Amino acid sequence: MFKIKFALEPFLALLLLSVVTDLSRLAFGGDFGKVFVSGAEVIKIGGKVHSENLFVVNRELSPDGFERSTVLAGLSSQNGTFPGPLITGTKGDRFQINVTDLLTDSTMARSTSIHWHGLFQKTTNYADGVSFVSQCPIVANHSFMYDFQVPDQAGTFWYHSHLSVQYCDGLRGPIVIYDPLDPHRFLYDVDDESTVITIADWYHDTSYELIAKRAGLTPDATLINGKGRYVGGVSILKVLPAQLQRLPLLSQPNIPLEVINVEYGKRYRFRVISMSCGVDHGFSIDGHDLTIIEVDGVNTQPLTVNHIQLYAAQRYSVVLHANQKPDVYRIRALATSGVGAQNFTNGVNSGILRYKNAAGNSDREPTSSQQSHMVSLNENDLRPLECPGAPGKPYPGGADLVLNLTMGFGVAPGASAPSFFMNNVSYVSPKVPVLLQILSGAQSAQDLLPAGSVYTLPRNKVIEINLLGGSAIGGPHPFHLHGHAFDVVKTSSSSDYNFVDPVRRDVTLVNQNGQTTIRFLTDNPGPWFLHCHIDPHLEAGLAVVLAEDTRDTKSNDPVPAGWDTLCPIYDSLTPDQLP
Repeated sequence: MFKIKFALEPFLALLLLSVVTDLSRLAFGGDFGKVFVSGAEVIKIGGKVHSENLFVVNRELSPDGFERSTVLAGLSSQNGTFPGPLITGTKGDRFQINVTDLLTDSTMARSTSIHWHGLFQKTTNYADGVSFVSQCPIVANHSFMYDFQVPDQAGTFWYHSHLSVQYCDGLRGPIVIYDPLDPHRFLYDVDDESTVITIADWYHDTSYELIAKRAGLTPDATLINGKGRYVGGVSILKVLPAQLQRLPLLSQPNIPLEVINVEYGKRYRFRVISMSCGVDHGFSIDGHDLTIIEVDGVNTQPLTVNHIQLYAAQRYSVVLHANQKPDVYRIRALATSGVGAQNFTNGVNSGILRYKNAAGNSDREPTSSQQSHMVSLNENDLRPLECPGAPGKPYPGGADLVLNLTMGFGVAPGASAPSFFMNNVSYVSPKVPVLLQILSGAQSAQDLLPAGSVYTLPRNKVIEINLLGGSAIGGPHPFHLHGHAFDVVKTSSSSDYNFVDPVRRDVTLVNQNGQTTIRFLTDNPGPWFLHCHIDPHLEAGLAVVLAEDTRDTKSNDPVPAGWDTLCPIYDSLTPDQLP
């Protein structure tokens, strides 16, 4: 065994680090940067029809240096990555993605379903991927083919588990739909796999442990493209003797940070995706402006800022002009709780923007500073590029149907734990998916379960929803509507209404005691989930189902034979196999 004094000379310590780095390559195999995080995988959907396999697996992973069991998506049955494989396609493509569940770890959910966040699923509600709304879960050792088209959407999307809080355990990945005729294509030079930036909160506890604690989310790390550090993290050299691990030089949480390479003079379209389980992040890149051109899959009029508060499930395409001195600059994604309390010490909440031909050691980390004048995004300033204007009449209540949904939080009579409520009802998943109930003949809200949580909407009508924050603690709450983008005619940050050119997106904020108002047209039959995207809040009941045109759902949304088998298989599970 090595016997090393703690009072090493600096040059000897550096030499030791170099030697141990080589040992770590031997111990873990392959490249140093791949010890903890697998390289990005890409599924490219091309042509009119293309089929791929996506495997959901358990894997021990250490994206921040702390090893834990996870739930991941991968391109093979032996491997899963975080984030999951990037899925790319072109506007107009048909996606056929066969998802196979190979989960075995009983400390987490072993069934699954996958939601393709932001894709409207017109005529394919069954493929929306929401457990107990549009399908029964896929159980272990079974598969299901998600087969859907994207005829008229392009932009930045993502996918994630939609069973309980499973995606907090790692089942999340990016989707990019390209548009060859993108109206913003002359504003940037580079838009490819290298310009996708995922931001995620990461927890050392499993999702079940998080829920059991019944406390606010306190992430251990922020991951940028699957890489990050946690406070007090162990060295990557943890396989070495304990005395060596305690050396100050080697005991820092020095997991390699994500590096995004740029070349001076070029303009980059960065697709920034919040894959957060709940915590929001302040996103910026030192020394650089960010020009927003797309929000949640909707093109916007260009708006230049240098800071974006990124909430769970939101996406932004930003153009960065690499016009600064060739150097290394910090990418910042500051969590609002947990690891965020440590700011950027030792590289937490950070990534690296590295210029080609940057001076000095190519492996050095940034010493850059944030801009002295911060220009933060105000959602109220965003404007859609195409077809601006909310449907309906230009005044509050000027819609065919107005719904007031008031949120609350407390302990229901007879309950032992607090829950969230929408109009005094806490959402609890039904045993039979809402879509199956509708296909079986139930059409009125009174006949659909869960009782009090399903609202039926008529077809081709303008709907206005007032989301009233009430006593719902833990906000702001990022609310997402499946099957639609909506016009936010009153944002959470303004007391004014805008019916002329409001921001159009699929995730917006609701503040406690505040009001957010959205409008959309019911042109997509089927049951669609409306819920808070802070996943533990959804699990605690902060959701409703909007059952759109129940009369025509059966003819509009035919289901494949494989869908019909999901519920009988799931219902045959024994209690020890659930969920």
